[in-house]
Amino acid sequence: MTEWFRRKSKNIKTFDKRDTKAGDWQKCPECSEFIYKTVLKNNFYVCSNCSYHYRLNSSDYIKLLIDDNIYEEFETDVCSADPLNFISSKSYKDQIEHYQEKTGKKSAVTIVEGKLINKPVVLGVMDFNFIAGSMGSVVGHKISYAIDRAMEKKIPLIMVTASGGARMQEGAYSLMQLAKTTTKLAKFSSEGGLYIVVLTDPTTGGISASIAMLGDLILAEPNALIGFAGPRVIKQTIGQDLPEGFQKSEFLLKKGFIDKIVNRKKLKETINESMEILLNEKK
Repeated sequence: MTEWFRRKSKNIKTFDKRDTKAGDWQKCPECSEFIYKTVLKNNFYVCSNCSYHYRLNSSDYIKLLIDDNIYEEFETDVCSADPLNFISSKSYKDQIEHYQEKTGKKSAVTIVEGKLINKPVVLGVMDFNFIAGSMGSVVGHKISYAIDRAMEKKIPLIMVTASGGARMQEGAYSLMQLAKTTTKLAKFSSEGGLYIVVLTDPTTGGISASIAMLGDLILAEPNALIGFAGPRVIKQTIGQDLPEGFQKSEFLLKKGFIDKIVNRKKLKETINESMEILLNEKK
């Protein structure tokens, strides 16, 4: 029966479902469209049907933004300690080792220096796959290093954020990183440094309350979750119903919290154009 509906024309080719390998397709969680994985990869992991933005790891963002994927990475061997001897279902030390093996990274942020459309930049990218991109002492140290590097070289600093907030396994050590990094950014700004932030899904907790909202320019990917506390906590605190989508980038753009929503395919171009404008203004 199926042969009755198979086209025979030389100019129109059909394929049998059996011709495709299992696992070659990805179902979009937003529109349920099935996308060929190679097409999805070539489209920067953006759904070609509804523009849903899949989460990327730090290596993918570096490939997206840095020319020819040529860069120098810094502080690669810095690893988290366990100052509180934190133990829950699994020890903090075991968690660190697990995520290092899983991601191939030593920490939740990667710091590199390279060129973005021939402009030298320092780029920091947070990786949600590493303990939810949470900020511990190592993340704070590496972001501080990135700020210092950009300040020393007098080049723009770009941060791509993705985080669940502060890392509870380090207690107050984690919270201290918020003060440390924001103080560094204040100095960077006072010396005329250009700081651009790209908010991705999700950017929450202490990161949203510090480095994520301090950029000279704050960009965001479409439909990204951005906020401090979760909706349930906020509702219990203020005792009111919340607007639908109030923690999405589109809502925050309307309220003036961010400057622009940028499709990932245009992110590199947008950052480049913004640097040209803002660097001229700072001269």
